[in-house]
Amino acid sequence: MGKNKNKSNTSSSSSEMGGKQTQTDLGVKPSSTVFAKFEEGSSSSVSLAPRARNEADQQQHAVSLNVKEAPIVSSYNDKIRPLLDAVDKLRNLMVMEEGIQLPTIVVVGDQSSGKSSILESLASISLPRGQGICTRVPLIMRLQHHSSSEPELSLEYNGKVERTDEARVSEDIVKATDDIAGGGKGISNTPLTLLVKKNGVPDLTMVDLPGITRVPVHGQPENIYDQIKDMIMEYINPEQSIILNVLSATVDFTTCESIRMSQSVDKTGERTLAVVTKVDKAPEGLVEKVTGDDVNIGLGYVCVRNRIGEETYEEARAFSDQLFQTHPLLSKIDKSMVGVHVLAQKLVQIQATSIARTLPEIVKKIDDKLNICLSELNKLPKGLSSFAEAITAFMQIIGSSKESLSKILVRGEFDEYPEEKMHGTARLVELLNQFSEELHECDGTDFASNFLMEEIRILGEAKRMSLPNFLPRSAFLFILQGKVKGISSIPIRFVEKIWGYIEDVMISVLMKHSDSYYQLQLYAKRAAHNLIAKMKERSTKWMTEIVEMEKQTDYTSNPEYVTEWKKLMNNLGGFLHGVLEDTDKPAWSVVGDIGMVEVEVFR
Repeated sequence: MGKNKNKSNTSSSSSEMGGKQTQTDLGVKPSSTVFAKFEEGSSSSVSLAPRARNEADQQQHAVSLNVKEAPIVSSYNDKIRPLLDAVDKLRNLMVMEEGIQLPTIVVVGDQSSGKSSILESLASISLPRGQGICTRVPLIMRLQHHSSSEPELSLEYNGKVERTDEARVSEDIVKATDDIAGGGKGISNTPLTLLVKKNGVPDLTMVDLPGITRVPVHGQPENIYDQIKDMIMEYINPEQSIILNVLSATVDFTTCESIRMSQSVDKTGERTLAVVTKVDKAPEGLVEKVTGDDVNIGLGYVCVRNRIGEETYEEARAFSDQLFQTHPLLSKIDKSMVGVHVLAQKLVQIQATSIARTLPEIVKKIDDKLNICLSELNKLPKGLSSFAEAITAFMQIIGSSKESLSKILVRGEFDEYPEEKMHGTARLVELLNQFSEELHECDGTDFASNFLMEEIRILGEAKRMSLPNFLPRSAFLFILQGKVKGISSIPIRFVEKIWGYIEDVMISVLMKHSDSYYQLQLYAKRAAHNLIAKMKERSTKWMTEIVEMEKQTDYTSNPEYVTEWKKLMNNLGGFLHGVLEDTDKPAWSVVGDIGMVEVEVFR
């Protein structure tokens, strides 16, 4: 009955304050069995509303008297801890570097907005304070409820873990920051993790980022604003990030740079929670600010009073409770929107919902990445523990390479290598056609130029006593050897091109099949080069011998030779008529396939 009564009062007070969300209505509905368990004890920790003022005053007074024994939040710790541990382990495994985003509470705010005070109140420890930027690196705060009365604190950065305690933690954070970002006033994107195991703290993991500043001070780079902005945007841009926007009550929320940044990535505000600090310094109009919501904060507002001076955290909490109960303006704010304990409960609840919603997708992405990595791993060679295994693997590579070369160079199959240079038979035909064109276009085969003049000169030099109308054999051999010599270099170049192409194909095939054995690739490439060099040398020698044989013969049985001779003889009558009998005495005449030739020189 008591629980039902509290829920009714809370709902009524929300309506009276303009419909602001209470702790059990944060705009995030439970979507899993896990989170349903978190809801079981939530109603008992919700503050009472103005409609039950007397009862609420009595309860709040009791809380103030017993604040030293009460933890900030205890409803959800046992239930959320396993999930949060899983996310923290994934964070330590750096899965975010693999593109897998994790649910993260990111704390942002303008410089001097009170971020450090909020984190101190949640963790009940002292953090570095001072003028200018106190947080110069992303500070990952991992808070864990600890049953022992002795707190355990440690810092993790640059691959090392250092123990610390409550008395030295602030100083050690400064030292670690200097180690990461240097001793100046610059910032670094390398994170520093602070693990706090303490009795009564909420189970939370948050990332505190440097406060936003526009004007660089002495010792800071001129683009300090751009550096901070880039860092903040990197952390708040993923949809899995929950933005904890810290606002000072002394400023106009609509002008805050942190609001502008969060709105740029979360236009609807569905993953932004605002914390209003320094409420005791500017209470006028605060109720209208947090209920009017001109800046679209989807997860609502929580107003807190900062710890002042040497107050203990218990005293600060008691003073905060008293302030929001008795102050003529601040007491009008719904009790579900005030106090560090309310902030802790909201953060735990939002964090639990976010983890429960995103964890299945995270598991799926990790499985996909794992399958890809396993697939790549299976492609790697198995460990060869003996000489026999090495020989077997080597012979498999040779066999696969031989089959691929047979497909490419003999059978003309290129399904295994789709790139054009590996279409072996087609490339060989192209090289052969180029060789044929080069033969017909060389200077030694230009018959129309100086037609028969070289032959007449040689016949004149070969005069001797012999039967008339018989061509001297020495003249024929001299002409033949000259023609063959003019084209002798072309077949040699053709052989070199053929073997050069085969070498490229062979090395490509060997490299593919020995892809998993880098050392073997070096030897395989060298062996292929040496083998091709020997084969090219032998082929070149054969081609040279063939060319020399052509120089030694004074006849040929090649059908093309007889065909060409018959064509020329068929044009002999017309040629003689044009030179000797044509009364027009033309200077040029057409001779068969040779084309237009000069005949004036023959008269």
